[in-house]
Amino acid sequence: MDEALLRSLTPSVLAILVRRGADFAAAEDAVQDALVEAMRVWPDGPPQEPKGWLVTVAWRKFLDATRADTARRRREERVEEEPAPLPAPAVDDTLHLYFLCAHPALTPSSAVALTLRAVGGLTTRQIARAYLVPEATMAQRISRAKRTVSGVRFDRPGDVATVLRVLYLVFNEGYSGDVDLAAEAIRLTRQLAASIDHPEVAGLLALMLLHHARRAARSAPDGSLVPLAEQDRGRWDTGMIAEGIGILTAALARDRLGEFQAQAAVAALHADAPTAGETDWVQIVEWYDELVRLTDSPVVRLNRAVAVGEAEGPRAGLAALAVLDDSLPRHAAVAAYLHERDGDPVTAARLYAEAARKAPNLAERDHLTRQAARLNALRPYTQGEAV
Repeated sequence: MDEALLRSLTPSVLAILVRRGADFAAAEDAVQDALVEAMRVWPDGPPQEPKGWLVTVAWRKFLDATRADTARRRREERVEEEPAPLPAPAVDDTLHLYFLCAHPALTPSSAVALTLRAVGGLTTRQIARAYLVPEATMAQRISRAKRTVSGVRFDRPGDVATVLRVLYLVFNEGYSGDVDLAAEAIRLTRQLAASIDHPEVAGLLALMLLHHARRAARSAPDGSLVPLAEQDRGRWDTGMIAEGIGILTAALARDRLGEFQAQAAVAALHADAPTAGETDWVQIVEWYDELVRLTDSPVVRLNRAVAVGEAEGPRAGLAALAVLDDSLPRHAAVAAYLHERDGDPVTAARLYAEAARKAPNLAERDHLTRQAARLNALRPYTQGEAV
């Protein structure tokens, strides 16, 4: 059984049923039933045209479910005659599914889950394991999302920015359970890039590739976090970096700069530096200036403060940080780093400890705790000082 083939065909089969008039929830249930049937039948005799087979079986399942539901008898009268089983339509409506799954009525978490289910072809169990929640909880989340988008028709252009935001959320989940969501996000973004010619889609794909290329070097054998400046660059995936830079270069040449292209440009400058000391921080600051112009995001300004601290010195970085709200995530960690570089280990140690208490995950908390302990170990404690 070629599970990868089934997953690749799932979104287009689902889109065909929706385009024929099935509402999203009913179509998705029918496609899942067809996949179960394929798992049962195909090992003994795989069809010559797998997509056509799935469309035919899924449509039959949909019709059976429609006829069995007395509350849908009026819809049954409008159901078209069953089409010829082969060949299946050549058109790929997968792009429509992206826009449907990124519907503005959905919460970000629901949009991500629905995208993984409908476009990614993952099972509810796989998605639940990736998010470390019970399968029943994820099933309810997906069911609510399907009800929300049921009846929505593709009669207007979709919001590409919203689709990209959903894919970016998937990528940032990284890896947990038995599904590598970072790799899955790259696969889905490649699929989107093949369906739509848009520089920001290319920018997001480049950004994902450039970040993912450093994955092997991000953690030590004991699982501890390795900061970018300390990573073994020999472990970076140079082929993935070259692909990401190539995609980004082509996107930037179109002169339609967007947020993801600018983020990818920053990642490319990090990836292109042979050593941490050779990083072109001046250019990175310039790209962050572009990002501030594009997004006016406080998080972007926080990252810019780090870059300014590297390009112009820690005092300049602290000045850029001073105008930002200290409740921002990772604000204390950035302040600690800049104070340490400015020669103030006492303040830095205190801020590292504060940042550790606010860390969003265990690996980051442990790293910040070690940073605080390292600085505290460099100075003697005075009498009465808390240890």
